Amino acid sequence: MTVEDFRRIALSFPDAVESAHMNHPDFRVNGRIFATMQYPDEAWAMVKLPPEEQENFAALDPAVFVPVKGAWGRQGCTNVLLKKAKEEALRGALTLAWQKASQKKRR
Repeated sequence: MTVEDFRRIALSFPDAVESAHMNHPDFRVNGRIFATMQYPDEAWAMVKLPPEEQENFAALDPAVFVPVKGAWGRQGCTNVLLKKAKEEALRGALTLAWQKASQKKRR
C-alpha cells in the first residue's frame, strides 16, 4: 500500500473528509478523526480501532498492525506499516475505525 492508496480508501467512506492535525493529514467523519497518515513517520499511518479489534489486527499481522505506544495505544490507536499492508486488511481496519467515529456521541 502507498500513502495514496490509504488516502483513496479512507476517503471512500460516506462523509469522510481529509483535514490535518498536528501537521499530519487526517481523515474525519462527523468531525471525529478515524485515521491519520505519516505517524510516526511517512512509512506509517494510524487507524483508531476499538481496543478489542486492535488486538485482533495485531494478532493477524503483527508486522503491519502495531499498537501506538502509551495511552493512545491502549485506547485503540493502531499504527499501520503501509508498504507491508494488504488492501483487504487495511480496508477492514479503516471500516471499523470509520464506523466507530461515525457513531453519534452519547450524552
